[in-house]
Amino acid sequence: MKLVNYTLQTQIELLSEMKSTKFFTEYIQTILEDTSKPYYQRADYIGLSINEIKTKIDFLSKDISELQTLKKNLNSALEIAKELTAKIFVENGIDRIDGSILSSLTLAKATSKTKELVSITDANAVMGLGYVKFEPDLEAVIESITSKDELEKLKEFIEITPITISTPAKIKVNAKKSSSSSISETDEFLITQEAA
Repeated sequence: MKLVNYTLQTQIELLSEMKSTKFFTEYIQTILEDTSKPYYQRADYIGLSINEIKTKIDFLSKDISELQTLKKNLNSALEIAKELTAKIFVENGIDRIDGSILSSLTLAKATSKTKELVSITDANAVMGLGYVKFEPDLEAVIESITSKDELEKLKEFIEITPITISTPAKIKVNAKKSSSSSISETDEFLITQEAA
């Protein structure tokens, strides 16, 4: 795991829609115009900085998933511990024990609640009595309007509003087999950039 962030990586992490992006854009422009380094080292510096952010996101996603699993397991374990402790209390005729740090442990008696589960055995008869929910099948309409005939049938009953979704241009980092010499040259460039 890399212990030191690239300067550009740090700048990317600080980007926000609420903050000015002027410094970042000027920094990228400076990297691109730095002719003291070969173009491929400049490309590697930008690409590696972007990839480091993606790597962090991937690690966080994995950690979040593991934490959610841990939380679910701990909640389950806590409920089992409470139920087993209550069982021991009942077996020993205990309904309360006072503590010195905690006020007390109190047995919550078992409860039961009746809930009615309704299932329909004759759907047509129930709908005949007026218990019906009607609503248009929007997915079928969207699928149908690709046909001119279907669109002609539906056009007086529907409204089609075109929505344009624009995706801004983005940089794509294309990985390539690395050779140890190019990595050391890039690391040397990165160290120079961080010292500046």
